[in-house]
Amino acid sequence: MMFSCKPAKPIKTESEMEKNATENHLKGEKEILTGAAQTYIYVPTLLSKNIAIVANQTSVIFKDNNESYIHLVDSLLALDIAIKKVFSPEHGFRGTADASEAVADGIDKKTGVPIVSLYGNNKKPTQEQLKGIDVVVFDIQDVGVRFYTYISTLHYVMEACAEAGIPVIVLDRPNPNGNYIDGPTLEIEHKSFVGMHPVPLVYGMTIGEYATMINGENWLNTYKKCFLTVIPLKNYTHKSNYHLPIRPSPNLPNDVAINLYPSLGFFEGTTINAGRGTEFQFQRYGAPFFPESDFSYIPQPNFGSKSPKHEGKVCYGVDLENTHKLSKINIQWLIDAYQKTPEGETFFGSTFTIHVGNKMLEEQLKNGVSAKKIRESWQHNINSFKKIREKYLLYE
Repeated sequence: MMFSCKPAKPIKTESEMEKNATENHLKGEKEILTGAAQTYIYVPTLLSKNIAIVANQTSVIFKDNNESYIHLVDSLLALDIAIKKVFSPEHGFRGTADASEAVADGIDKKTGVPIVSLYGNNKKPTQEQLKGIDVVVFDIQDVGVRFYTYISTLHYVMEACAEAGIPVIVLDRPNPNGNYIDGPTLEIEHKSFVGMHPVPLVYGMTIGEYATMINGENWLNTYKKCFLTVIPLKNYTHKSNYHLPIRPSPNLPNDVAINLYPSLGFFEGTTINAGRGTEFQFQRYGAPFFPESDFSYIPQPNFGSKSPKHEGKVCYGVDLENTHKLSKINIQWLIDAYQKTPEGETFFGSTFTIHVGNKMLEEQLKNGVSAKKIRESWQHNINSFKKIREKYLLYE
């Protein structure tokens, strides 16, 4: 296989697949079909065109109830689609680079297709890199959190293509955090690559819906709109439970981490370790300067975290591995960590404000504002955003 994530089981026979489909039908279950899986819709548009694909390890077409898959690049090449290059986002084409680690250009060893990094020298495709391209296909699994940078890559791809007059096709994928809207809304003076748009931290939209909002709200830094097509999901609603068979980035290894990420991602802008350097990323938090407790761990370099915070030191903290699934952000964990940080120890890092999207939360923590009051301070902007969001929803 091209990627380190291998099919969980051998590909089943056609009769076994039909049996599974029948069993699911009898149970009243309908399999969610990603945009990528519906090749009959978008492949005719790609024939006889020069194609660029924005992709990573999640850009696959699942088969047989997600028990096997083929990468989108391999699938389209097998159909004689002329893929001229692949643009790769943060973490790279194979999804193995650390957060914030520069990703180099290269050549895919299996197919010989050039790989152009959008997390190296430039985060926006240059006009030279788009030269000769007729259509750009975007297919990356998002997790629905503002500081997860794939939506920033989406923005820059759409902007560059709008300027070049190149159509963009977004193959939609489910949002595992798509069932709620919560958190502080970004104030535009604090925009960065970890937050480019005035949306709450958890915005409750698929990446296809988000693309239409970027276009519709004129957030592209150009007078032109992107010529955008979204291939929608089938059998999906925002209440659908969706398990990601492939980790979307190195430090989101499972459903628990993906669900807790909106709450624990705040720690990325602090001196607190949020499980990086362990096998329980975003399922715990701690620091050497916390009071000693029954729970402790020692961060060590590993896949996706070459230099974790407090490497080699005993971190006392909180284990969240068995937390019930959240449908809102838990701000109490951030308050707890701040209160456990002794006077004289640094808590806030240089990126805290850009991760949060405003200055207010830092002041609220310093002033001892309760979790209830903090959450209340988010509500006005959340309600305003919901009115904008409503215009771009493709699913109930």
